[in-house]
Amino acid sequence: MYTINVRTPARRWSAAAVACALTAGPVALAGAGPAHATEGHGSASASVLRTDLNVSLLNKSVQVPLTVSLNEVEAPRTARKTALTATLDGVDRGKPFSVLRAEVADAVATVEGERAEASTTLADVRLHVPGLPLLSVVELEAVGSKAVCEAGETPHASVTLPAAVTVLGKRVSLSAGGPTNVEVPGVGSVRLDLSTTGTTSSTAAATALTLEVSVNPAKLNVAEVEGRLTLATSRCETPAAAEEEPSEAAAPEAPEKAEPAVEPQGARASQADLAETGGDSATPYVAAGAVALLAAGGGAVRSPAPAAATCCGTRTR
Repeated sequence: MYTINVRTPARRWSAAAVACALTAGPVALAGAGPAHATEGHGSASASVLRTDLNVSLLNKSVQVPLTVSLNEVEAPRTARKTALTATLDGVDRGKPFSVLRAEVADAVATVEGERAEASTTLADVRLHVPGLPLLSVVELEAVGSKAVCEAGETPHASVTLPAAVTVLGKRVSLSAGGPTNVEVPGVGSVRLDLSTTGTTSSTAAATALTLEVSVNPAKLNVAEVEGRLTLATSRCETPAAAEEEPSEAAAPEAPEKAEPAVEPQGARASQADLAETGGDSATPYVAAGAVALLAAGGGAVRSPAPAAATCCGTRTR
């Protein structure tokens, strides 16, 4: 008589395998995600002109600040205005006056992926202060600045300057060795600080030209103008490097195959494997084992054997 042992843990393991597959499915789908910056998105900013001036009127009783800017942008923006005008109470009866005029005055700031960049470009620039409508504080043919910050790279800052400029109507050569001072009798003085750049491990900044102004127009009710003018400034900060998420999630380890508790004796290998289970196909094997069990049970009930016939006789010699 053959004994086929179908263990119930096989069916339980099948249910567990299905549960594992359902659980592992969303993990595998979520594993292939896009790259993203974990912290710090970087920054970039640019400015064509900033003013920080104090204007004293002729009666010396009033000081009027002049704090304006042209094409001051932060990423992601671009500005290309070529003129800046302002008005001050008490100056030329409140009429607008020119602060800057240029043929080109671009400011660009961008942050894309792992790169942040800012730049300014000016051409044919004329800069004025209140009280000197006809005389430019400075005239420049071309000036610019640039700052680049990229993940994994050293930040870089640079400036572009002409070889010479015109200050208060006087042509002067620029020197990279230090500031340039220009004095014009009866008008005032201007100090030019050239090409200021600086970098750290994650930032860069560049300013093409800074002017310290002290003039005495004595016109249009302006007694004195003092302060600072800053041309062509660019700054940036490096974005954080993107981190790639794992493309595939680790597959769960499959449980060991359940072994029969009692090995069939004398059965062929194909019959011994009737209790085999695994993956999602466990149900057909279990069903086959059940059918075989029923068949074996039926074979075990057999009709009683007929009684042996006994013949007795006497042999005749």
